[in-house]
Amino acid sequence: MQDFEDFVALRSQALLRTAYLLCGGDKGAAEDILQDVLMSMYGKWRRIRSSPEAYARAGLANAAANRWRRRSRKPEAPLELGAVPTARGHEQQVVDADSVVRALAQLPKKMRAVLVLRFFDDLSEAETARALGCGIGTVKSQTSRGLARMRELMGEQVLTWN
Repeated sequence: MQDFEDFVALRSQALLRTAYLLCGGDKGAAEDILQDVLMSMYGKWRRIRSSPEAYARAGLANAAANRWRRRSRKPEAPLELGAVPTARGHEQQVVDADSVVRALAQLPKKMRAVLVLRFFDDLSEAETARALGCGIGTVKSQTSRGLARMRELMGEQVLTWN
């Protein structure tokens, strides 16, 4: 299973970033769902080795959605967010990234998954539709609505993130 180990070594950081964004910035949950997906992939490696990236992304999107479903059964009290400090240079990138993650966390799970796969994982509309098991029209409409909602949530901040 050397090819599985190579896949994990090469792709785990990018998949963790995807999981982090799908989990609304919860690093612990992102690590958990990535581990669960990789464990599932290991057992199915012979069948999925031709397209492991697509399987991993679909698994992460599904695991994140299931996590949100479980959490919705237990209501949480939201924390009050403090004012974002003014920063320059690298610090501003950190603040911007945090703002994007916080805004993504406020989107519905499907909309968040579409935006993460389209813009952070740089998938095409067709690839995103295949990963999420929906139509291209759904991807287009969720992208449009999601970007509009992100603009509302982030105000004047620019929607770019490195």
